[in-house]
Amino acid sequence: MVKLFRPAGAAAAPGAPVRITPPDAGWTYSGLTVLDMSDGDLQELSTDTTEVAVLPLSGSCVVEVEHHRFELTGRTGVFDAVTDWAYVPIDSEVRIGANGDSQVALCTAEAGRRIDPYRVDAHDVEVEVRGGGAGTRQINNFLSADAHDADKLIAVEVITPESNWSSYPPHKHDEFSEDEVELEEIYYFRIDGDRGIGLFNLYTSDGGIGITEVVRDGDVFLVPRGYHGPAAAAPGHHMYYLNVMAGPSTQRVWRFCDDPDHAWVRGVLDTLDPDPRLPLTAAPAPRP
Repeated sequence: MVKLFRPAGAAAAPGAPVRITPPDAGWTYSGLTVLDMSDGDLQELSTDTTEVAVLPLSGSCVVEVEHHRFELTGRTGVFDAVTDWAYVPIDSEVRIGANGDSQVALCTAEAGRRIDPYRVDAHDVEVEVRGGGAGTRQINNFLSADAHDADKLIAVEVITPESNWSSYPPHKHDEFSEDEVELEEIYYFRIDGDRGIGLFNLYTSDGGIGITEVVRDGDVFLVPRGYHGPAAAAPGHHMYYLNVMAGPSTQRVWRFCDDPDHAWVRGVLDTLDPDPRLPLTAAPAPRP
């Protein structure tokens, strides 16, 4: 049986604190690798049938693919700034070189359509403040379904300020209907502050899945089906998670269905003023 909750280190590989492939996750499309790189390190890989979003979590890097050379300025950390990033298509040879100590996320999806490589500047990433009151969260829509081009891959960053809730009301996207499109989803958590914690919940109506876990810095949750949420940030500790999604749909869309028992909460949250602490991060100021 596939373990859906992977505490920090449980999904590690040499040089990578996280490596989730579709076979490892027990599904078909979504994957995530997080690379720890030192200054001057070089990672070379063939994408084959996988499209990739190269996202600096900390530090900066250079991405070379075909005749392109993308300098990614990056950031000091996920709670400090929005970052630039690069898209790498299927059937590519790519080289990623670290400028200083860096941590780089490779968000991946099995894909069929080939798209030319491109880079997106941090100032061109839409930063959305969603919800209200204690349900306010920040979404960095760097590769959301309606932002930039990809074949299957959907990926966003979410920041939940300390004491707030996100991924709420619980929602699912595990079948095709008027309201839903099937998507596999990975949550990769970072928690701000020493020994910080949060909570995450995943369950199905049939009782086949029912997991509520304390999440810590570096933990991973796999969501193959079912309602997921809330994600709650403990007082004193901001929560970040990187969402990676892909699925069998021929259209790259994100549609979900709220748990009917909790759907009313969405309307209430939308009537409340947004948390004034958000957005917590933005694109770095232009260099003088």
